[in-house]
Amino acid sequence: MLGAGGIPWRTRDSGVGGVLRAQEPWGSLVEIADGVWAMISNPMADRTTLCNGGIVAGRSGVAVIEAFASTRGAEWMADQALRLTGRRPDVVVVSHYHGDHSAGLPGFGVDESAPEVWLTGATRNRLTEGLREAAPERADPMARALERAVARPDDEDDTLDLGGRRVRIGARRGHTASDVTVELDAPPVVFCGDLVWNEMFPNYVDARPSELRRAVASIAVGPDSVLVPGHGPLSDADAFGRYVAVLDAVEAHAREARRVGRTAAEAAADFELPSESTHWTSFSPSYFERALGAWLTELEGEDSWTH
Repeated sequence: MLGAGGIPWRTRDSGVGGVLRAQEPWGSLVEIADGVWAMISNPMADRTTLCNGGIVAGRSGVAVIEAFASTRGAEWMADQALRLTGRRPDVVVVSHYHGDHSAGLPGFGVDESAPEVWLTGATRNRLTEGLREAAPERADPMARALERAVARPDDEDDTLDLGGRRVRIGARRGHTASDVTVELDAPPVVFCGDLVWNEMFPNYVDARPSELRRAVASIAVGPDSVLVPGHGPLSDADAFGRYVAVLDAVEAHAREARRVGRTAAEAAADFELPSESTHWTSFSPSYFERALGAWLTELEGEDSWTH
């Protein structure tokens, strides 16, 4: 692992840069602004953290964004917060309930010394429901962690005051029925959760595609913005535009498939990414079919958040 000095670091395509502060098989921790670090996971090689997230520090508080995929990943991020800021996390913000963003939550602690956990009520409910069929060795620590969680309103923005740095928690939906973004105005950084992906095709498993598209459009992206996507390298305005083009290509292909009566599997067989994104990777070959199926479900008038 690299020491405090770090080395210059830059993404391959978007050109977004920073200073590399730590590197492990599961990913790289990059300082992208004073007191702001992005965790860029390497999910195809190691699933310790799996998703992207980060650390934001103010004068009197430190927030870790995301709980990651394992307790080991969460513990590592807490240790990095201490190393970089001199204090352990005061707050953990969980963007949504999917396990790659939430399963590590007990790794931050489950007793009185544990950080406060910010998530929406809907996210806490889904995580709690998921414990019913989980093995006790996993369910019990998560249940204790969730007891300490502060459920924020599902549809209201919130503000986190870290002392000299106010962080906006944006209430959104689309990737799931309840997502949040974590946004800073100065510097202009957005931790997007899985509402935004970069160089990886997004997972529509619980998505309502039209809501996803609206949520993405509502994210303020300027020429100097740095976006931390849920998966993939750091993003800028140009990379964000390529992501939007992918979402729009999926919608157009799905609408044409519905018009001619094709199934999601049939439509997926000849779906092509826009030319600027043909190098994108995916967690699974099924993701094209899943995305088109989500659109077809919605276009048929079914509620993808209750089926």
